[in-house]
Amino acid sequence: MSIADELDRLNALRAEGALSEAEFEQAKAAALATPPSTGQRLGQAVTNLTTNENSWAMLIHVTQFCGYVVPLAGWVVPFILWLMQKDESQYIDAQGKIVMNWMLTELIYGFVCFLLTLVFIGVFLFIPLGIIAVVFPIIGAVKANSGELWPYPLSIRFFN
Repeated sequence: MSIADELDRLNALRAEGALSEAEFEQAKAAALATPPSTGQRLGQAVTNLTTNENSWAMLIHVTQFCGYVVPLAGWVVPFILWLMQKDESQYIDAQGKIVMNWMLTELIYGFVCFLLTLVFIGVFLFIPLGIIAVVFPIIGAVKANSGELWPYPLSIRFFN
């Protein structure tokens, strides 16, 4: 329940006579003093997004492709962008965690595929891994630019 919902509920109780004015003021002060939950804060942050936050979030997803140009840049650039902006916005922090979770998951899947090449099946598993390594960041970037959180499917959650 959000703080606004709680205040509406208290006001209704006061109007019905279930709460005195002093009880209402005391309950209202307690409701306003309660810090919002993480989900409420993230929900408030998403509703108050600016274009700048959307752009930063999109860049974190798109810069994974830097690794195709410069080795390891696909890991370093998104990580640095996330570290630079994570304290500025909960939305950017959430998007950065999604990307970091995916990059670690992708590394694990790649390692498993490499081990499975010993029995030849890993060669065929690298193909879908390569396809989703391109498709997921594109979808994530588009959704991030529109203000949506999209955890990559098949991603292991290391960061919450």
